Amino acid sequence: MPRWFNSAGPCKADIHYMLPPTVRLPNLERLIAQQNYFVIRAPRQTGKTTAMLALAQQLTESVNYTAAMVSAEVGAPFSHEPEKAELAVLDAWNSRAQLYLPTDLQPPDNWTQGNAGQRIQAALVSWAQASPRPLVLFIDEIDSLQDEALISILRQLRDGYPVRPKNFPISVGLIGLRDVRDY
Repeated sequence: MPRWFNSAGPCKADIHYMLPPTVRLPNLERLIAQQNYFVIRAPRQTGKTTAMLALAQQLTESVNYTAAMVSAEVGAPFSHEPEKAELAVLDAWNSRAQLYLPTDLQPPDNWTQGNAGQRIQAALVSWAQASPRPLVLFIDEIDSLQDEALISILRQLRDGYPVRPKNFPISVGLIGLRDVRDY
């Protein structure tokens, strides 16, 4: 673990240790291995996003999973237009996957095909089938979606659950401020 030093040795102030972000979520790898869906909720600025980005990277580097941290926040302006929320979210997810994943683990080119109200599910089926490894997805800011857009995406995730592991993400983490399980 890194410690902060100045040229004369340890700083006279407190020595700060940086813990790996995944230490804060010790049971998640077990939940993922058990192919569970889960919700992480906590106040802002508590390290949820940082921890999940690190876990996605760690899981992908393990060569056991294709793991991606994506966000639903771009769909927030379309609370009453779920079809527009789907397209915005999928575009953002594709951009994020291109930034963080090797080419062979990224979503296929035609992955946004599908009917309105079913695009998220169709895209995840396509990505899971194309991936050489089981797909794990962490969806940050899920609670930024509201009304019809939130309900549509949650229903699509729930509807894909039974066709795992080859045809849908084996594990999905929903991350936000609010508990969305009641929806």
